[in-house]
Order: sequence, then C-alpha cells, then structure tokens
Amino acid sequence: MATPTDETIASAAASVAAREWHLHVGGRARPATGGRTYDVECPATETTLAVAPDASAEDVDAAVRSAADAAVAWRSVDVRERGRRLRALADAVRAHADELALLDALDSGNPVSAMRNDVAWGADVLDLFADQAAHLGGATIPASVGNLHYTRRAPFGVVARIVPFNHPVFFAASKVAAPLMAGNAVVLKPSDTTPLSALRLAELAADVLPPGVLSVVTSGGPAAASALVRHPLVRRIGFIGSDRVGRIIQRDAAEVGVKDVTLELGGKNALVVCPDADLDAAAAGIVNGMNFAWSAGQSCGSTSRVLLPASVADEVLHRVLERIAAIRIGSPVDPDTQMGPLASRAQYEKSLRYIDVAADEGAQLVHGGRRPDGLDRGYYLQPTVFTGVRPGMRIAQEEVFGPVMSVLTYADLDDAVRIANDVAYGLTASIWTRDVSTAISLADRLDAGYVWVNGSSRHFWGVPFGGTKSSGVGREECVEELLSYTELKAVNVLA
Repeated sequence: MATPTDETIASAAASVAAREWHLHVGGRARPATGGRTYDVECPATETTLAVAPDASAEDVDAAVRSAADAAVAWRSVDVRERGRRLRALADAVRAHADELALLDALDSGNPVSAMRNDVAWGADVLDLFADQAAHLGGATIPASVGNLHYTRRAPFGVVARIVPFNHPVFFAASKVAAPLMAGNAVVLKPSDTTPLSALRLAELAADVLPPGVLSVVTSGGPAAASALVRHPLVRRIGFIGSDRVGRIIQRDAAEVGVKDVTLELGGKNALVVCPDADLDAAAAGIVNGMNFAWSAGQSCGSTSRVLLPASVADEVLHRVLERIAAIRIGSPVDPDTQMGPLASRAQYEKSLRYIDVAADEGAQLVHGGRRPDGLDRGYYLQPTVFTGVRPGMRIAQEEVFGPVMSVLTYADLDDAVRIANDVAYGLTASIWTRDVSTAISLADRLDAGYVWVNGSSRHFWGVPFGGTKSSGVGREECVEELLSYTELKAVNVLA
C-alpha cells in the first residue's frame, strides 16, 4: 500500500533521478573509473533516488594529486583573496538554498525546513573563516639580542575531509572552510548514503575556486575513504563520525605515515535538570536537545540521557511527553514536517535493536518504539522514550544515533555528576538551573567539551566545538580549527 508521502516525494525526486552525477576532480566533472556507480536510496520511500559515481583508489589518487598541484599556487594567494573566494562560495550556497535543502531532504530524510537552516549555517561558517584571515599571522619572539626570531603559519598542502550523513550540506560546506582559508587544497569525501549535496557543492565551487583546490569523491563503501586516508600526499585529515570508524582512521593513517588527524566523534550526552530549574523550559530543552525535529535524533550532540531529580521526575516527564506527542512526522519534503525518517535501513534497524535491548534489560517504554501510524513504508520511527533506565544499561552507555532517549533519576548533584561522567564519551552536556554557582560548578565537573546552561542543541559560530574521551580530538567552528590546518614554522634571522 502506498504511503501519503509517496506522491509528493516522487514529484520532488524526478529531476534528481533524471540527471547524471559525477566526481569532481581537478575542477572537472568526470565519471568514476570504468563508469562504476552505486544506487542512492530515498529513506522515505525505500526506492532508488539517484545513481552516484563509485570512486576507485585510482580516482582518489587523481583527486589527491590534482589537489597537491593546486595547493602550490593556492597557498600563495593573498589571504584576503582567499577570504573573498570563500565568501563567493557562501553566496553561491545561499543562492541555491532551496535546491541543496531538497537534495538533503530526499537522501537523508531530514525535513526540508531543517535542511534550509543547515544550508544557511554552512554558508555562515564559510563567512566565519573568511573573517578570520588575520589569525593566520605569527609572532615575533625576543629570544636573543640583535637577532630576529619570528613564527609563521604554513598550510599542510592536501587535506582530507570525511563527513557523515546526518547534516550533509552543512558539513560539506562548513568543513572545507577552515582548511581552504588556511591555504590547503581539500579532497572531500561525503557519506555514501548522502552524497548529492556535496557533489552539487563541487559544481558551485568550480565557478569560484581555482581548479583542484576542492575535489569531491563519492563511493558506495569504505574503500575510497581508506584510500584517501592512506594516500602519502595527504598529511592532514579531519573526520566526523563514529568512534569505531575514528579509530580505524587513526590506525590506517599511522600505518602509512605521520599524519595530523582530528576527530569529531560520537556522544552519549547528559542533560541534567537541577531541582530549582524552570521545569517547563527544561522540558522544552529536553525535547529540543534530542534533535527529534531536525535529524530524528541522528546527531552526535543529542542529549540522549536525561537526568532528573527524583522529586520532580514525574512532573518533568509529563511535560516532555506532551511536547513529543505534538511532533509532526511525515514526508521530508513537506514544509510542515518536523521529523522525517531515519537516513537508512541500517540506522533504522540499529535503533530497533536498541529498543529491544532496553526492554530486555528492564527499562520501561513510555512513548514510541514503533513505526508511526499511516506510514507503512520508509524508515520512520516514533520518538522513543524509556524510563527506569539504570546507568549500567546499554541504552545508557552506548550511542544509538537515533530517536531513542533514556530517562534516569538521581539522588543529589554528586550522584548526577557520577552518572553523567560514567560513560566512554564526553561531547556535550546540558545543565538546567536558576543558580549561577550551581551552573558553574556542574559545568566544571562534567566530562564534556561543549556545555549549555539553560539551553541545548544550538551551536554558536566561533565557540570551540569538540569532545573529550571517546568523543574525539580537536576543536571545530572556531579559530582553533583554522590554526589546526596550519603548521607553525619558526625563523631565526641572525645579525
């Protein structure tokens, strides 16, 4: 039986399915070696959306060598001119916002309204790094009398950026910004499930960037990413994804050379509601922090563990469930949809497995856990909430990366800190309290690289984003990211 989403999605997808998609290497569109392709699925209909190029190691080598050639001239371009080129790319992204958002809605399942925000934010980050050109300077050092000692920053040359499926165009646009601004050439590898907006971005970039400065390669499996990581001309790697794949990238890079690798990985993030908090605001923050109505919970920063004081747990939970029940689930191309399907069958089945595990371990399902009524096709799953979760349960320890939230209770704030920190991850945390001293104390004590007080989910461009422990290495969205794509050189001029 057809679902109510099929007709609208088929209409939106027609032009996508009709066009040819190519790799972008050295400023030119080209098919993969041997014409190899793979199917890109629309998760709302479980049908083929497009046929994407399936890059081989030979294609990756061509992209890297083209980038190495282009990097020689690009590093010599005045930083203000590099900034102008980034601004021109940001303008092009904004001018094609509707097209890029629709591509992401179709192949990621995220609502098109949310993807328009992703497009805007990707352009904003391009502008952010164009603004930071002056930070690429060095310093003079009074190390001796009568001599000149100074430092300067030099780009690595070729940078590999490997990005995930949950915010395709945002990551594609924003994660090439810092390395390009620093004077590197970039080879971008998007997720195999959501490659289309990155390929379109490469087409837009060809009009504003010199040939070879930005190449995009796509593939239907891990082979191309592995070839990119292991390529001897790639000396700097930035990866966003799971901690398991992050460790594989560290291993692969180390086996072939000494490479600079930063990793923005997963999270099992805690949201702590203090007894004095504004409970209605906290309830709204809990729902917002899970990113149900943005990426169906498929976000590394999602606050998937909610820690409530036992004295107000029932009251907060009641308000949370009211808000969750009001979320509009449906076609990702419908502007009124707030939550679409998960991005792939693998993500859908993973979430279902964790729902079964949680029930088997004794957690109580109080909302969701199944397909929404009326949507009999597509990877749709209701926002799911478990209570009675104990800290040692798998549902409280392992990243689901889906719309599954765990609610735990604590005895006092020391107990809350212990529970919050008793996981392998340390990406984000959210604190809800009216007391400034409590907020500052908890922010210091929680193992997390990015902390909100009386807020959740939102990023602020220029504020360092990144995690501790298994959540990664390095910081992004800030001047530290820009500088991380350079090497510091010291020069000593003797009189």
